[in-house]
Amino acid sequence: MPMDDALWRLDAVATANLIRTGRASAREVTRSALARLEAVNPKLNAVVVPMAESALAAAATADRAQARGEFLAPLHGVPVTVKINTDQQGHATSNGVVAFRDNIAAGDAPVVANLRRAGAIIIGRTNTPAFSMRIFTENDLHGRTHNPRDRAITPGGSSGGAGSAVAAGIGAIGHGNDIGGSVRIPAYCCGVLGLRVGLGRIPSFNPSIATPMPIGSQLMSVQGPLARSVRDLRLALSVMAQGDPRDTRWADAPLVGPPAPRRAALVPEVPGGATHPVQAEAVRAAGRHLAAAGYAVEETAPPDIEQVITVWHRIGSTDVFGALRPAIDTYGDEAAKTSVAHWLALSPPTDLRGVLEALALRDLLLRRWQTFFMTWPIVVLPTLADVPPRFGQDLTREGQAKVLDSLRACLLAPALGLPGLSQPVGMHGSLRPGVQIMAARFREDLCLDAARVIEAAEGATAPIDPAW
Repeated sequence: MPMDDALWRLDAVATANLIRTGRASAREVTRSALARLEAVNPKLNAVVVPMAESALAAAATADRAQARGEFLAPLHGVPVTVKINTDQQGHATSNGVVAFRDNIAAGDAPVVANLRRAGAIIIGRTNTPAFSMRIFTENDLHGRTHNPRDRAITPGGSSGGAGSAVAAGIGAIGHGNDIGGSVRIPAYCCGVLGLRVGLGRIPSFNPSIATPMPIGSQLMSVQGPLARSVRDLRLALSVMAQGDPRDTRWADAPLVGPPAPRRAALVPEVPGGATHPVQAEAVRAAGRHLAAAGYAVEETAPPDIEQVITVWHRIGSTDVFGALRPAIDTYGDEAAKTSVAHWLALSPPTDLRGVLEALALRDLLLRRWQTFFMTWPIVVLPTLADVPPRFGQDLTREGQAKVLDSLRACLLAPALGLPGLSQPVGMHGSLRPGVQIMAARFREDLCLDAARVIEAAEGATAPIDPAW
């Protein structure tokens, strides 16, 4: 039986197998994960609501169920984390905002309920920037989350706590959500994997929120897992994607679609701005890995990339920020207010007609992309166009302009409701360059298949200690 102090290193699939075969107990695994949390979280501040007592109680319950010979769900006994902007019964859905610190959820969001039903043990809740609309994870309520690879570099956002935790071995799977890159960017910055699912794949709402969700959020915001292995992403997807009849967008689509040609389109340089050479090379390296495995690979771009980016900004700046900004101005910390002010100065809101035209154009652009995927079932491009930024870059107009320029590739998937998988490829100092694999609607399986090939060539992603 493995020693407790080594169990935290394992991925979710290996952990579940150990528990299922009786070579480790859920309590031993949970104790190991909590010890790792206690050892590294003081440096990282990734988990801002540790849950040691309830986690150990849940693990004990899991072990008793196994001893009675009960059915073991796929994540039975596996430690995971949940983001603080998502309802979890008995905990505040604070979204990193001081004024919301007492907004205690009466029940679980569907994605949290799905994790629990799958047997996962929630060991803590992870940090996010205030209102979850920056790629720098810090707020006045819980402070700053650090990247275990470099303390001066953002861990990404808004699921920065999840990215930092997974990279450092605090839980095998981290829950996140993504409206403009908030799963994929932390995965990239912290050197792990992150899967933004397509629209309708995972039920996505907070029962505690009774007000209408902006149309832009309905179309672009989704849930998704962060992990250190492709097989963990696949397992987490199968668990999180279980349906909820209250979600008006969830679709009962198969997790594995029909066979598709093994063809990959590469976009090393993202149209519309600059692309850092290490990011372009990561895309080409991923292409070489895919070609070696039998994929037909070509540098060719999907249609109208710059128009898709414009669609995100028109909908996001006008509808999403239009609904959110009054609350940010009233309750947000100074960093959130400053960042959003620069964002909207650089990408001004349009009028109602402009939003309606953007929504209409979105449908046309999605049709063109779906047609492109018929020939090229996957597209590989950078996650961010630039290397991960240092903290505070978005707090000046010039710095925010660089952030928005780097975000270009991340906005494509949410603008069209498509899946996108962020994966590390290569090294750049202490950081990992990162590629993003996109596919057609409900074809997360094709993203995962390609990522498995790249992972086999690059080697497994292991947890790391903080670099200071």
